[in-house]
Amino acid sequence: MRSLVLLAMLGVMGLAFWAYEENYRTQAAAREAERLSAEIGALRERLGLLNAEWAYLNRPERLAELADINFEDLALVPFAPEQFGAVEQVAFPPDPATLIVREIVETRGALGEGEDTLP
Repeated sequence: MRSLVLLAMLGVMGLAFWAYEENYRTQAAAREAERLSAEIGALRERLGLLNAEWAYLNRPERLAELADINFEDLALVPFAPEQFGAVEQVAFPPDPATLIVREIVETRGALGEGEDTLP
């Protein structure tokens, strides 16, 4: 009977040690989460500041002034309507399905199994 009580006491002590260990790990994880949350807040604040600075530096009047100052080096001029083309002039890549059909038709034509034209 004494050995059973001793074994139960050792079990309770082991569980208490495990519970304290888990408690310390949980507290450390909570501190780490709090630290990361504060770091994320600081980084968001920094990102907001950088976005505001980017918007300030990209003001059209400032960029136009810089283009005028550096005209000799950059030769930047405003856009003109003649610089833009029509959509019909753009060479779009062919549709993948069309390429597959064309390959099948060409293969059949090379083997003499069908006509050599696309549907």
